[in-house]
Amino acid sequence: MRTGTPTQDEDGGQISILLVGLVAVALTVIFGVVGVTSVQLGRIHLLDAADAAALDASDALARDRVYAEGLGEGIPLSDETVVQAATAHLAARDLPARVVGWSVAPGTGTPDGRSAVVVVTGTARIPVVSPVLEPFGGGVTITVTSTARSDLAGP
Repeated sequence: MRTGTPTQDEDGGQISILLVGLVAVALTVIFGVVGVTSVQLGRIHLLDAADAAALDASDALARDRVYAEGLGEGIPLSDETVVQAATAHLAARDLPARVVGWSVAPGTGTPDGRSAVVVVTGTARIPVVSPVLEPFGGGVTITVTSTARSDLAGP
């Protein structure tokens, strides 16, 4: 008859299973935090590139509109000049370390003929997890939008 505390033979191996489970949970949390942080940093890099491309595109003068309408209150833009300027800006810029690739996405253009809207899509790699995600695309696709406007200052 057993009474009292369990002996070592009865308790053998239960602590090991508990430790393995706790280590697995801790590693999952650590990899999750590292992955989310990496994706957020990739998003910040993409947003920075989109801001710079939109600012550059807001100065992309649509010459045919200037000759037809004049300058008015701001620099006249066209969808074509905005897309060309944004694409050229991204091509000249170095790709950030966390971003695998980027491109100007649909939606880039000018809604009012004076503002430049640039949509940039890129893929961010997640450290440690990306090799596991290779069959599913290998990373996280991020899309950011930025708007800029260049106004003319009068005398």
